[in-house]
Amino acid sequence: MKKNNMKISVVALMLPILMQSQDSNFGNWLIYIGNKKINQKWNIHNEVQYRNYDAIGDLEQLLLRTGLGYTFNESKNNVLLGYGYILSENYLGDTDDKVSVNEHRIFQQFTSKQKVGSVKLNHRYRFEQRFVEDDFKLRFRYFLALNIPLCNKEDQSSKYYFSAYNEIFLNTQTSIFDRNRVYAGLGYNINKDIRLEVGYMNQFFETTSRDQLNIITFVTF
Repeated sequence: MKKNNMKISVVALMLPILMQSQDSNFGNWLIYIGNKKINQKWNIHNEVQYRNYDAIGDLEQLLLRTGLGYTFNESKNNVLLGYGYILSENYLGDTDDKVSVNEHRIFQQFTSKQKVGSVKLNHRYRFEQRFVEDDFKLRFRYFLALNIPLCNKEDQSSKYYFSAYNEIFLNTQTSIFDRNRVYAGLGYNINKDIRLEVGYMNQFFETTSRDQLNIITFVTF
């Protein structure tokens, strides 16, 4: 039964790669994701993302996010209430001019972890209330990720791993589909509290897409 669940999850994760889009640009995201454990149950999430239209220097978005979480069911599940601030630098049409857009975001999320053999699965359900300048928007996100250690039979303690995820965004308004993100990368566990990851992500909308090089640091303290 567990093997079948894993097969279904992997198919759901990788299926959007087959979808095509009309336009693509390459950018870079620098990401820090931190988790502060208050005790065995409570944690504080903290996150910084610096997103560029190009390799670096042409700011697309600055995202700051934090939240208070509660872990239960033998550390397999976590519920979290969070807040995010997002500064977007949007280009006006085909010009070189930009306009700054400020967003304040409240969100609630539930995450669930599974392990099938050496493969780790992570499900995240997030509901967002978005205050974008003078507009109010609601959005639902579903995130499915897998983590596979890269080790041979002689070395079961390899610090390298393969990571992949798919995340779909759905609005509550007329245009329900917002975007989808597909990611694959390689990671390295520096120690039990810090790991680094580098990977490729494709984010596509209804008619366009963007390609990203993601550099991510995960810290637990």
